[in-house]
Amino acid sequence: MKRRHLTMLFGALLASTSLVSPTHAQSADALIDKLVQKGVLTTEEAKNLRDEAKSDATKPSVVKSPFPDWVTSWKLNGDFRGRFERHSAENDLFSNRDRFRYRLRLGTTVGILNDFEIGLRLASANPAPGGIGFGGNPVSANTDLSDGASRKFIFLDAAYAKWTPIHSDAWMVSGTFGKMDQAFALSPMVFDADYQPEGGTLQAVWKLNQAHALRFTSAMFVLDEFNQGASASHDPYLYGGQVVWESAWTPRIGTAVGLAAFSVVNKDNLLNPAAPNANSGNTRAATGAPMHNFNPIIASGSVSYQLDSFPLYQGAFPIKLVGEYLDNPAAPSNNRGWGGGLTLGKTGQKGLWELSYKYQRLEADAWYEELPDDDNGGFYAGAPANSGLGVGYFGGTNVKGHIIKGSYAFNKSLTFSITYYLTELIQPTVGADGSTLSNAGHLLADLMWRF
Repeated sequence: MKRRHLTMLFGALLASTSLVSPTHAQSADALIDKLVQKGVLTTEEAKNLRDEAKSDATKPSVVKSPFPDWVTSWKLNGDFRGRFERHSAENDLFSNRDRFRYRLRLGTTVGILNDFEIGLRLASANPAPGGIGFGGNPVSANTDLSDGASRKFIFLDAAYAKWTPIHSDAWMVSGTFGKMDQAFALSPMVFDADYQPEGGTLQAVWKLNQAHALRFTSAMFVLDEFNQGASASHDPYLYGGQVVWESAWTPRIGTAVGLAAFSVVNKDNLLNPAAPNANSGNTRAATGAPMHNFNPIIASGSVSYQLDSFPLYQGAFPIKLVGEYLDNPAAPSNNRGWGGGLTLGKTGQKGLWELSYKYQRLEADAWYEELPDDDNGGFYAGAPANSGLGVGYFGGTNVKGHIIKGSYAFNKSLTFSITYYLTELIQPTVGADGSTLSNAGHLLADLMWRF
């Protein structure tokens, strides 16, 4: 009985070692020979052990997936950005401000049978202006290093379901519902890069041929929701649509031309206490609601050209001119915006760099103030009327000025960027000392790691 147990135990050990490497298998054979010499194993038992070990070694290793059969793919992604930021202004009422910040985003996308995708992303952020009940700041995922090293907040940055029922060589059609990445091909003058709208989008791409494609985007975004009172049946929504014609005329020359239209409904319920009040600029009624409707038409375009080479740049060198024009006919004045700029180079690969310059002007009632880039602002010497805000630096509308940016990629994962906004208000406010100076500088120095 003891001999049988010893043989079974040795057989299990032999099978496990034979799966590791040829060297372990040779050592096991030598040990079998020694045990036969000592009389512990018979010749027949030794032969059976060797045969069993060889059989186990040839069996395929099977690892059971932790996901059900209908999950077809899974991907993890994210990034971390460390930032130094400095605000400055000419007005003596403003005190220069330095701060250190970070942004962490961690997400996953899961592919499911029948062309479905589920997305989830978490992100850091300061609480939204107006109270923690609003969640995180809707136009910024930055978190300040402050408050005695207090524990910081993590918020739900994206949560969506996407269906792509058509994806042929000529057509792609998809629909998305939930909290998602902004889908319109528009600059931060219209939508802040950190803005994650909530609602639904429908997108389509029609490839006319190898050189030309038309992209269609339509959306309905929820701006706020009320559960009681007269406002409950008048929730403010944003509707929009855009078509973009993309062309590659030659291997060197490419263009993109777009036209978009938007409409905000029930704007009278976009009250300061009812939603995060991160930006400023709109003319507001005594109630705190925007004075005018927002029905802008936006034209955009770009032209790119690729040089074979350029000094201090590796490989083909891209040059890109961009322009954008916005007109809101629902407001009688201060209802236009435009911007244009030039980009040299493009980061993304090790050793590549990028330089860009843009001038931008966005008048007070051209667009809803809470959606544009919050980093592009000016100094309000006096509190904006009916805004719910005080004296200070605010982004949004009613701003014009210069944006300069330079980036360098140390590798595919790590990029260093410096951005400088040199801006002022189009319509300044009057301070307590009678001053109206609104010129401001905003410096951002970023290190970004992607994974």
